[in-house]
Amino acid sequence: MENLKVLFEEEKIQKRIKELAEKIDSDYKGKEVVIISILKGAVFFTVDLVKKMKTPIILEVMQVSSYNGTESTGKISIIKDLSFDIEGKDVIIVEDIIDTGYTLKVLKENLLARNPNSLKIAVLLDKKERRKVEVLVDYVGYEIPNKFVVGYGFDVDERGRNLPYIGYIE
Repeated sequence: MENLKVLFEEEKIQKRIKELAEKIDSDYKGKEVVIISILKGAVFFTVDLVKKMKTPIILEVMQVSSYNGTESTGKISIIKDLSFDIEGKDVIIVEDIIDTGYTLKVLKENLLARNPNSLKIAVLLDKKERRKVEVLVDYVGYEIPNKFVVGYGFDVDERGRNLPYIGYIE
């Protein structure tokens, strides 16, 4: 990819994910957690996170969309819903990034209506300066500036997800 600058090397990403896994393990000691990975971007983060966790998990996926190219449309649609009832369960939404907050706000409201015991959010990247709505994020990998990121699950029109590092377009 042209004009791509490295933001986080693979080793640094893995070290931070291990720290997040340890925090989650501490918070959920003796419990089972339903991990909801948000397709497609969060798959890389989710797999690495749960492999580092000791807490028993049930893995679920949802696919939501709010992007067209590099811009958030602000309109959220659920493309693939859960196939598992989360009522009474401890749930963590695992998302690749939070920027405007619209997607996670709608997703959180949708999942809270299903009566989980608890619902927390883990994101790898937090782009705070783009926030339009407040959403409490419980586990954050890194806070980043307002740059369009590519690699480690992040894409530009489905390309670049498989890069082992996170870069940004200059």
